[in-house]
Amino acid sequence: MITYNEINHIEEAIASVAFADEIIVVDSHSTDGTFEKLSEMPNVKVILREFKNFADQRNYAISQANSEWIFFIDADERLTPESQNEIIDTVKHNSGIEAFKIPRRFIFNGKTMRFSGLQTDRVFRLFKKGVTKYREDKLVHELLDFKGTFKVLKHDMLHYSFSDYESYKKKTEHYGLLKAHELLKKGKRPNGFHFYIKPAYKFLTNYVFRLGFLDGKEGYTLCTLNAYGVFYRYKALEQLLASTPK
Repeated sequence: MITYNEINHIEEAIASVAFADEIIVVDSHSTDGTFEKLSEMPNVKVILREFKNFADQRNYAISQANSEWIFFIDADERLTPESQNEIIDTVKHNSGIEAFKIPRRFIFNGKTMRFSGLQTDRVFRLFKKGVTKYREDKLVHELLDFKGTFKVLKHDMLHYSFSDYESYKKKTEHYGLLKAHELLKKGKRPNGFHFYIKPAYKFLTNYVFRLGFLDGKEGYTLCTLNAYGVFYRYKALEQLLASTPK
């Protein structure tokens, strides 16, 4: 796990992976007591490290692991008892598959979001050490560079990323800025298509075609903020280009 200011999540997140042989947390100098709380936990190895980007921090955490199998979890995620048992059983009775995706259930205000583009939310988290690492060209929504055969676990984990409108908006803007830096490196330049068409397409896809309206007002809020994130990404890119020396 990698952390920064996760005091509201850290105890429950750690408790949900208590079955692991070792628990390694790389903290980016939290200022809210996260590091101190982790340091009090006898079953946790916590390391302070400056944050460069998500992929770099995750890859460093992987390098510190001693076990054959690694499971990566974020502080705002929880493994259910069913998913814990499935992970243990998968590792004990593996048939040659070296990486697994796990489905996630997005929780907002205590409500499970069943649509809004989240129906197929599955992420690589369980894998053998040495078979893969995170791609460092991705500063946000980092991806495992895995090309082999994989399976999807049956039981999902819970994702509490969205606690309220303002916190999710700030998170969306943070990710948008990181994405803008990615686009800047690729030489992308924004235009009207990026500012208007892409955000509108994002909203319509998730709210209408992927049935976000069935998630009620929470679905509308989520789809709106995700569309705003697309707009903010290109607005941030525009500002980065304006501040870059010619």
